[in-house]
Amino acid sequence: MEKRAKLEAIDKMLRELDDVKNSQTSLLKKIAQLEAENINAGVSLLDKSLPDVHGHADDTLETVSKLIEDLQVHRDDFAKKYNLNAPEEATT
Repeated sequence: MEKRAKLEAIDKMLRELDDVKNSQTSLLKKIAQLEAENINAGVSLLDKSLPDVHGHADDTLETVSKLIEDLQVHRDDFAKKYNLNAPEEATT
């Protein structure tokens, strides 16, 4: 794969991971909403299970966030190594 194409692929993956992060954040908000609603409803099944679901979702969010940070560092190092920070010259 050509270096510029590889950089573009990394950029695309960063955008997709950011989408995953945003989706996971939304999921956490929904779980928290369910937990709050269940305070009044008092369904023991949910009392037992929702904290685990919340914990797993939070762990996933942390993992994805760290992956984004690490991939961004990799991307920046790759771009610097191959001098890809400058825009590609247009051909006429």
